[in-house]
Amino acid sequence: MKNDVIEVTIKGVMPTSNGCAVFLGNEEKTFVIYVDAGIGTAISMTLNGIKKERPLTHDLIGNIFLGLGVELRRVVINDVRDGTFFARIILEMNNEIESKIVEIDARPSDSIVLALQQKHPIYVAHEVFDNMEDMTEILDRILKQQNEEKED
Repeated sequence: MKNDVIEVTIKGVMPTSNGCAVFLGNEEKTFVIYVDAGIGTAISMTLNGIKKERPLTHDLIGNIFLGLGVELRRVVINDVRDGTFFARIILEMNNEIESKIVEIDARPSDSIVLALQQKHPIYVAHEVFDNMEDMTEILDRILKQQNEEKED
């Protein structure tokens, strides 16, 4: 699997007119996935360690995993079609009889929140990564502009 995928991290989350832009990448390239505002907020809160008054849906799912002895192993953004990304969540469940690995189809936005909350890696299929436009310069420009606004 390691040769088929590339590990990425969240490099930034920016509000847009219809949601949020989530910048993912590594030292080689950064690309963007657009998500709804609620998911963008959940990603930002998780990245910044902000405690919520009440559990959000992703917190509930994490608590269910914990209660059932299920561990999220990794998330793989495995496809993109017509600008829509697809992902798989890889789960592992161990009990006294056996260990079981399960792959579940999921939206990348939800998968990203769960991976961040569970502190597990986010991967992108090589084919997806290779075909994405490099947004590193745009992200750098936005971050620079934000820093300059903070200083004013």
